[in-house]
Amino acid sequence: MMLAPNVYDAEPIPEAARAEIDRMFASGDLFRYTCAGDSPVALLEREFADLLGAKYALAVASCSAALFLSLKALDLPRGARVLIPAFTFAAVPSAVVHADCVPVLVEVGDNYRIDMADFEAKLDGVEAILISHMRGQTSDMDTIIALAEAHGLPVIEDAAHSLGTRWHGRNIGTIGKIGCFSFQSYKLLNAGEGGILITDDADLIARAVIMSGAYEHNWKKHPVLQDRFANWQNKLPLYNTRMGNLSAAIIRPQLAEIPRRVRDGRRNHDHVAAQLNASPWLTVPDALEPELRAPDSIQFSLVDFSDEETVAFQDAAALRGIKVQVFGMSEDNARAFWNWQFLGKVPRLAKTRAMLSRACDTRLPARLTVADCDQIAAALVEAADEVKAEMLAYGT
Repeated sequence: MMLAPNVYDAEPIPEAARAEIDRMFASGDLFRYTCAGDSPVALLEREFADLLGAKYALAVASCSAALFLSLKALDLPRGARVLIPAFTFAAVPSAVVHADCVPVLVEVGDNYRIDMADFEAKLDGVEAILISHMRGQTSDMDTIIALAEAHGLPVIEDAAHSLGTRWHGRNIGTIGKIGCFSFQSYKLLNAGEGGILITDDADLIARAVIMSGAYEHNWKKHPVLQDRFANWQNKLPLYNTRMGNLSAAIIRPQLAEIPRRVRDGRRNHDHVAAQLNASPWLTVPDALEPELRAPDSIQFSLVDFSDEETVAFQDAAALRGIKVQVFGMSEDNARAFWNWQFLGKVPRLAKTRAMLSRACDTRLPARLTVADCDQIAAALVEAADEVKAEMLAYGT
Protein backbone atom coordinates (compact mmCIF):
# COMPACT_ATOMS: atom_id res chain seq x y z
CA MET A 1 0.00 0.00 0.00
CA MET A 2 1.28 3.49 -0.89
CA LEU A 3 2.32 5.62 2.09
CA ALA A 4 -0.22 8.32 2.90
CA PRO A 5 0.83 11.97 2.52
CA ASN A 6 2.27 13.60 5.65
CA VAL A 7 -0.27 16.26 6.60
CA TYR A 8 1.32 17.26 9.92
CA ASP A 9 4.79 18.60 9.25
CA ALA A 10 4.92 22.36 8.75
CA GLU A 11 6.85 24.14 6.02
CA PRO A 12 10.47 25.03 6.77
CA ILE A 13 11.04 28.37 8.47
CA PRO A 14 12.58 30.81 5.95
CA GLU A 15 16.33 31.28 6.10
CA ALA A 16 15.89 35.00 6.85
CA ALA A 17 14.34 34.08 10.21
CA ARG A 18 17.34 31.96 11.11
CA ALA A 19 19.72 34.83 10.39
CA GLU A 20 17.70 37.21 12.60
CA ILE A 21 17.54 34.63 15.39
CA ASP A 22 21.33 34.19 15.22
CA ARG A 23 21.69 37.96 15.58
CA MET A 24 19.43 37.98 18.63
CA PHE A 25 21.25 35.02 20.17
CA ALA A 26 24.48 36.99 19.86
CA SER A 27 22.97 40.09 21.49
CA GLY A 28 20.60 38.38 23.96
CA ASP A 29 18.04 41.04 23.02
CA LEU A 30 14.84 38.98 23.28
CA PHE A 31 12.46 41.36 25.12
CA ARG A 32 10.43 43.62 22.87
CA TYR A 33 10.88 46.74 25.00
CA THR A 34 14.68 46.74 25.38
CA CYS A 35 15.58 47.25 21.71
CA ALA A 36 17.16 50.60 20.95
CA GLY A 37 15.03 50.94 17.82
CA ASP A 38 12.06 49.03 16.48
CA SER A 39 11.95 45.54 17.94
CA PRO A 40 11.06 42.53 15.76
CA VAL A 41 7.68 42.46 17.54
CA ALA A 42 7.02 46.13 16.73
CA LEU A 43 7.98 45.55 13.11
CA LEU A 44 5.67 42.53 12.92
CA GLU A 45 2.78 44.58 14.32
CA ARG A 46 3.32 47.32 11.74
CA GLU A 47 3.70 44.90 8.83
CA PHE A 48 0.72 42.76 9.83
CA ALA A 49 -1.56 45.78 10.28
CA ASP A 50 -0.52 47.12 6.86
CA LEU A 51 -1.06 43.70 5.29
CA LEU A 52 -4.61 43.40 6.63
CA GLY A 53 -5.51 47.06 6.17
CA ALA A 54 -5.88 47.93 9.86
CA LYS A 55 -4.55 50.93 11.78
CA TYR A 56 -3.19 49.10 14.82
CA ALA A 57 -1.93 45.66 15.80
CA LEU A 58 -0.76 44.08 19.05
CA ALA A 59 1.23 40.82 19.03
CA VAL A 60 0.71 38.58 22.06
CA ALA A 61 1.36 35.06 23.34
CA SER A 62 -1.58 33.33 21.61
CA CYS A 63 -4.87 33.93 19.84
CA SER A 64 -6.55 33.02 23.14
CA ALA A 65 -4.66 35.89 24.76
CA ALA A 66 -5.75 38.19 21.93
CA LEU A 67 -9.40 37.22 22.46
CA PHE A 68 -9.10 37.71 26.22
CA LEU A 69 -7.45 41.14 25.87
CA SER A 70 -10.06 42.16 23.27
CA LEU A 71 -12.87 41.41 25.71
CA LYS A 72 -11.07 43.24 28.54
CA ALA A 73 -10.32 46.20 26.25
CA LEU A 74 -14.06 46.55 25.57
CA ASP A 75 -14.45 47.26 29.31
CA LEU A 76 -17.36 44.88 29.66
CA PRO A 77 -18.89 44.57 33.14
CA ARG A 78 -18.27 41.43 35.17
CA GLY A 79 -20.82 38.80 34.17
CA ALA A 80 -21.48 40.34 30.74
CA ARG A 81 -23.10 37.91 28.32
CA VAL A 82 -21.07 37.30 25.15
CA LEU A 83 -22.63 35.56 22.15
CA ILE A 84 -20.43 32.85 20.56
CA PRO A 85 -21.11 30.06 18.05
CA ALA A 86 -21.49 26.59 19.55
CA PHE A 87 -19.10 25.24 16.91
CA THR A 88 -15.69 26.54 17.95
CA PHE A 89 -12.62 25.50 19.88
CA ALA A 90 -12.77 25.34 23.69
CA ALA A 91 -10.26 28.20 23.89
CA VAL A 92 -12.99 30.62 22.76
CA PRO A 93 -15.49 30.09 25.61
CA SER A 94 -12.44 29.80 27.88
CA ALA A 95 -11.31 33.30 26.88
CA VAL A 96 -14.81 34.59 27.65
CA VAL A 97 -14.75 32.98 31.09
CA HIS A 98 -11.21 34.27 31.68
CA ALA A 99 -12.49 37.78 30.97
CA ASP A 100 -15.13 37.35 33.73
CA CYS A 101 -17.93 37.13 31.16
CA VAL A 102 -20.57 34.50 30.38
CA PRO A 103 -20.63 32.68 27.02
CA VAL A 104 -24.03 32.40 25.33
CA LEU A 105 -23.91 29.61 22.75
CA VAL A 106 -25.66 29.98 19.39
CA GLU A 107 -26.76 27.13 17.14
CA VAL A 108 -24.71 26.27 14.06
CA GLY A 109 -26.32 24.67 11.01
CA ASP A 110 -25.29 21.71 8.89
CA ASN A 111 -23.23 24.04 6.66
CA TYR A 112 -21.02 24.82 9.71
CA ARG A 113 -22.21 28.45 9.80
CA ILE A 114 -24.14 30.28 12.50
CA ASP A 115 -27.91 29.72 12.48
CA MET A 116 -29.04 33.32 11.99
CA ALA A 117 -32.54 32.79 13.44
CA ASP A 118 -31.07 31.53 16.74
CA PHE A 119 -28.44 34.29 16.63
CA GLU A 120 -31.05 37.01 16.36
CA ALA A 121 -33.27 35.40 19.00
CA LYS A 122 -30.43 35.48 21.58
CA LEU A 123 -29.27 39.09 21.12
CA ASP A 124 -31.36 40.59 23.92
CA GLY A 125 -29.32 40.97 27.09
CA VAL A 126 -26.02 40.38 25.30
CA GLU A 127 -23.19 42.94 25.61
CA ALA A 128 -20.76 41.69 22.96
CA ILE A 129 -20.51 39.23 20.06
CA LEU A 130 -17.52 36.97 19.43
CA ILE A 131 -17.70 35.35 16.00
CA SER A 132 -15.48 32.30 15.46
CA HIS A 133 -14.78 31.65 11.80
CA MET A 134 -14.29 28.03 12.79
CA ARG A 135 -11.98 26.09 10.48
CA GLY A 136 -12.15 29.11 8.17
CA GLN A 137 -15.92 28.85 7.59
CA THR A 138 -17.38 32.36 7.36
CA SER A 139 -20.89 32.93 8.66
CA ASP A 140 -23.22 35.57 7.20
CA MET A 141 -21.20 38.61 8.27
CA ASP A 142 -23.52 41.05 6.48
CA THR A 143 -26.45 40.03 8.68
CA ILE A 144 -24.30 39.66 11.81
CA ILE A 145 -22.87 43.18 11.51
CA ALA A 146 -26.26 44.69 10.66
CA LEU A 147 -27.88 43.08 13.71
CA ALA A 148 -24.94 44.00 15.93
CA GLU A 149 -25.12 47.63 14.87
CA ALA A 150 -28.88 47.71 15.37
CA HIS A 151 -28.37 46.48 18.95
CA GLY A 152 -25.29 48.62 19.61
CA LEU A 153 -23.05 45.58 20.17
CA PRO A 154 -19.32 45.30 19.42
CA VAL A 155 -18.15 42.36 17.30
CA ILE A 156 -14.86 40.53 17.86
CA GLU A 157 -13.71 38.22 15.07
CA ASP A 158 -11.87 35.06 16.04
CA ALA A 159 -9.98 34.66 12.77
CA ALA A 160 -7.51 32.04 14.01
CA HIS A 161 -8.30 29.86 10.97
CA SER A 162 -9.08 32.65 8.51
CA LEU A 163 -5.94 34.62 7.69
CA GLY A 164 -6.22 35.31 3.96
CA THR A 165 -9.98 34.76 3.77
CA ARG A 166 -12.03 37.60 2.26
CA TRP A 167 -15.67 38.62 2.56
CA HIS A 168 -16.89 40.88 -0.27
CA GLY A 169 -13.19 41.48 -0.91
CA ARG A 170 -12.47 42.62 2.66
CA ASN A 171 -10.02 40.76 4.84
CA ILE A 172 -11.65 38.68 7.55
CA GLY A 173 -10.61 40.19 10.86
CA THR A 174 -11.27 43.76 9.68
CA ILE A 175 -15.07 43.53 9.55
CA GLY A 176 -15.75 43.62 13.28
CA LYS A 177 -14.33 46.04 15.85
CA ILE A 178 -11.39 43.74 16.63
CA GLY A 179 -9.87 40.80 14.76
CA CYS A 180 -7.75 38.10 16.40
CA PHE A 181 -5.35 35.71 14.64
CA SER A 182 -3.21 32.72 15.59
CA PHE A 183 0.41 31.81 14.87
CA GLN A 184 0.13 28.32 16.39
CA SER A 185 2.00 25.63 14.50
CA TYR A 186 -0.96 24.38 12.40
CA LYS A 187 -1.98 27.86 11.23
CA LEU A 188 -1.08 29.71 8.02
CA LEU A 189 1.81 31.48 9.81
CA ASN A 190 3.75 29.19 12.14
CA ALA A 191 5.61 30.37 15.23
CA GLY A 192 4.73 27.33 17.32
CA GLU A 193 2.61 29.65 19.46
CA GLY A 194 1.59 33.29 19.24
CA GLY A 195 -1.27 35.57 18.31
CA ILE A 196 -2.12 39.09 17.24
CA LEU A 197 -5.11 41.43 17.40
CA ILE A 198 -5.95 44.26 15.00
CA THR A 199 -8.31 47.21 15.29
CA ASP A 200 -8.87 50.75 14.02
CA ASP A 201 -9.90 51.99 17.49
CA ALA A 202 -7.10 53.93 19.25
CA ASP A 203 -8.71 53.69 22.68
CA LEU A 204 -9.19 49.92 22.40
CA ILE A 205 -5.60 49.29 21.29
CA ALA A 206 -4.26 51.56 24.04
CA ARG A 207 -6.12 49.59 26.70
CA ALA A 208 -5.05 46.28 25.19
CA VAL A 209 -1.39 47.36 24.93
CA ILE A 210 -1.22 48.39 28.58
CA MET A 211 -2.98 45.24 29.79
CA SER A 212 -0.72 43.07 27.63
CA GLY A 213 2.16 44.18 29.84
CA ALA A 214 3.36 47.60 28.65
CA TYR A 215 4.08 48.77 32.18
CA GLU A 216 5.45 52.17 33.22
CA HIS A 217 6.25 53.97 29.95
CA ASN A 218 6.82 51.04 27.61
CA TRP A 219 3.63 52.03 25.83
CA LYS A 220 5.58 54.94 24.32
CA LYS A 221 7.13 52.40 21.94
CA HIS A 222 3.72 51.75 20.34
CA PRO A 223 2.62 54.04 17.46
CA VAL A 224 -0.78 54.96 18.85
CA LEU A 225 -2.25 58.30 19.94
CA GLN A 226 -0.18 58.88 23.06
CA ASP A 227 -2.92 60.71 24.97
CA ARG A 228 -4.97 57.52 25.00
CA PHE A 229 -2.14 55.66 26.73
CA ALA A 230 -1.70 58.41 29.28
CA ASN A 231 -5.42 58.26 30.01
CA TRP A 232 -5.19 54.57 31.00
CA GLN A 233 -1.77 54.29 32.64
CA ASN A 234 -1.95 52.81 36.17
CA LYS A 235 -5.72 52.30 35.83
CA LEU A 236 -5.60 48.85 34.25
CA PRO A 237 -4.24 45.48 35.41
CA LEU A 238 -1.18 44.02 33.69
CA TYR A 239 -1.76 40.50 32.39
CA ASN A 240 1.74 40.18 30.88
CA THR A 241 0.93 38.18 27.78
CA ARG A 242 3.40 39.80 25.41
CA MET A 243 5.04 38.24 22.38
CA GLY A 244 8.82 37.89 22.47
CA ASN A 245 11.26 38.88 19.73
CA LEU A 246 12.10 35.27 18.83
CA SER A 247 8.51 34.51 17.83
CA ALA A 248 8.25 37.71 15.81
CA ALA A 249 11.51 36.91 13.99
CA ILE A 250 10.09 33.52 12.99
CA ILE A 251 6.82 35.01 11.73
CA ARG A 252 7.97 38.07 9.79
CA PRO A 253 9.67 36.30 6.84
CA GLN A 254 6.57 34.15 6.42
CA LEU A 255 4.35 37.16 5.65
CA ALA A 256 5.60 37.12 2.07
CA GLU A 257 4.51 33.48 1.79
CA ILE A 258 0.85 34.20 2.55
CA PRO A 259 -0.38 34.67 -1.07
CA ARG A 260 1.23 31.42 -2.20
CA ARG A 261 -0.02 29.46 0.82
CA VAL A 262 -3.55 30.84 0.36
CA ARG A 263 -3.54 30.02 -3.35
CA ASP A 264 -2.27 26.48 -2.90
CA GLY A 265 -4.47 25.80 0.13
CA ARG A 266 -7.57 26.86 -1.80
CA ARG A 267 -6.52 24.72 -4.77
CA ASN A 268 -6.05 21.67 -2.56
CA HIS A 269 -9.35 22.18 -0.76
CA ASP A 270 -11.42 22.68 -3.89
CA HIS A 271 -9.72 19.77 -5.67
CA VAL A 272 -10.54 17.34 -2.84
CA ALA A 273 -14.02 18.82 -2.28
CA ALA A 274 -15.01 18.12 -5.89
CA GLN A 275 -14.11 14.45 -5.48
CA LEU A 276 -15.86 14.09 -2.13
CA ASN A 277 -19.02 15.75 -3.42
CA ALA A 278 -19.15 13.16 -6.23
CA SER A 279 -19.74 10.48 -3.59
CA PRO A 280 -23.32 9.86 -2.43
CA TRP A 281 -21.99 9.43 1.13
CA LEU A 282 -19.92 12.60 1.54
CA THR A 283 -20.77 16.29 1.23
CA VAL A 284 -18.72 19.49 1.49
CA PRO A 285 -20.98 22.51 2.09
CA ASP A 286 -20.63 25.33 -0.43
CA ALA A 287 -19.00 28.60 0.56
CA LEU A 288 -21.35 31.55 0.96
CA GLU A 289 -21.43 33.83 -2.08
CA PRO A 290 -19.34 36.73 -0.64
CA GLU A 291 -16.77 34.34 0.85
CA LEU A 292 -13.35 33.58 -0.66
CA ARG A 293 -11.73 31.12 1.73
CA ALA A 294 -8.09 30.40 2.57
CA PRO A 295 -8.38 26.81 3.89
CA ASP A 296 -5.63 24.52 5.17
CA SER A 297 -8.01 21.67 6.01
CA ILE A 298 -11.27 20.25 4.70
CA GLN A 299 -14.52 19.64 6.53
CA PHE A 300 -17.16 17.32 5.13
CA SER A 301 -20.23 15.57 6.47
CA LEU A 302 -21.25 11.92 6.28
CA VAL A 303 -24.61 11.35 4.58
CA ASP A 304 -27.04 8.80 6.06
CA PHE A 305 -24.46 7.27 8.39
CA SER A 306 -25.33 5.73 11.75
CA ASP A 307 -23.06 6.15 14.77
CA GLU A 308 -21.68 2.67 14.13
CA GLU A 309 -20.99 3.47 10.48
CA THR A 310 -19.34 6.77 11.44
CA VAL A 311 -16.87 5.02 13.73
CA ALA A 312 -16.26 2.38 11.06
CA PHE A 313 -15.56 5.13 8.51
CA GLN A 314 -12.91 6.69 10.77
CA ASP A 315 -11.28 3.27 11.16
CA ALA A 316 -11.41 2.54 7.41
CA ALA A 317 -9.81 5.90 6.60
CA ALA A 318 -7.13 5.32 9.24
CA LEU A 319 -6.25 1.96 7.67
CA ARG A 320 -5.57 3.92 4.48
CA GLY A 321 -3.30 6.29 6.40
CA ILE A 322 -5.76 9.21 6.61
CA LYS A 323 -6.74 10.49 10.03
CA VAL A 324 -10.32 11.78 10.15
CA GLN A 325 -11.61 13.63 13.19
CA VAL A 326 -15.38 13.50 13.67
CA PHE A 327 -15.98 16.43 15.98
CA GLY A 328 -18.88 14.95 17.90
CA MET A 329 -17.76 11.30 18.18
CA SER A 330 -15.12 11.64 20.90
CA GLU A 331 -15.44 11.85 24.66
CA ASP A 332 -12.89 14.64 24.92
CA ASN A 333 -12.92 16.57 21.63
CA ALA A 334 -12.38 20.24 22.52
CA ARG A 335 -14.61 21.32 19.61
CA ALA A 336 -17.74 19.55 20.92
CA PHE A 337 -19.60 22.02 23.13
CA TRP A 338 -20.93 19.34 25.50
CA ASN A 339 -17.34 18.70 26.58
CA TRP A 340 -16.98 22.27 27.89
CA GLN A 341 -17.94 21.22 31.40
CA PHE A 342 -16.33 24.34 32.86
CA LEU A 343 -19.43 26.21 31.63
CA GLY A 344 -21.71 24.32 33.99
CA LYS A 345 -25.05 23.21 32.59
CA VAL A 346 -24.66 22.34 28.90
CA PRO A 347 -27.38 23.64 26.54
CA ARG A 348 -29.12 21.16 24.26
CA LEU A 349 -28.46 22.84 20.88
CA ALA A 350 -29.88 19.99 18.82
CA LYS A 351 -28.86 21.39 15.41
CA THR A 352 -25.22 21.84 16.37
CA ARG A 353 -25.07 18.47 18.11
CA ALA A 354 -26.49 16.68 15.05
CA MET A 355 -24.05 18.48 12.73
CA LEU A 356 -21.01 17.70 14.90
CA SER A 357 -21.93 14.00 15.11
CA ARG A 358 -21.31 13.63 11.35
CA ALA A 359 -18.91 16.52 10.58
CA CYS A 360 -15.43 15.30 9.64
CA ASP A 361 -12.13 17.16 9.61
CA THR A 362 -8.97 16.31 7.66
CA ARG A 363 -5.84 18.42 7.29
CA LEU A 364 -4.86 19.65 3.80
CA PRO A 365 -1.79 21.87 4.24
CA ALA A 366 -0.83 24.11 1.35
CA ARG A 367 2.45 22.27 0.79
CA LEU A 368 0.63 19.13 -0.46
CA THR A 369 0.73 18.37 -4.17
CA VAL A 370 -2.31 17.66 -6.32
CA ALA A 371 -1.23 14.01 -6.39
CA ASP A 372 -1.20 13.99 -2.57
CA CYS A 373 -4.72 15.45 -2.58
CA ASP A 374 -5.91 12.80 -5.03
CA GLN A 375 -4.59 10.11 -2.71
CA ILE A 376 -6.38 11.63 0.29
CA ALA A 377 -9.66 12.06 -1.59
CA ALA A 378 -9.53 8.51 -2.93
CA ALA A 379 -8.91 7.12 0.56
CA LEU A 380 -11.91 8.98 1.97
CA VAL A 381 -14.26 7.98 -0.83
CA GLU A 382 -13.10 4.35 -0.70
CA ALA A 383 -13.52 4.27 3.09
CA ALA A 384 -17.11 5.52 2.81
CA ASP A 385 -17.92 3.07 0.01
CA GLU A 386 -16.42 0.17 1.98
CA VAL A 387 -18.41 0.92 5.12
CA LYS A 388 -21.67 1.28 3.24
CA ALA A 389 -21.04 -1.90 1.24
CA GLU A 390 -20.24 -3.89 4.37
CA MET A 391 -23.28 -2.58 6.23
CA LEU A 392 -25.52 -3.38 3.25
CA ALA A 393 -24.13 -6.91 3.02
CA TYR A 394 -24.49 -7.40 6.77
CA GLY A 395 -28.04 -6.12 6.65
CA THR A 396 -29.02 -8.60 3.93
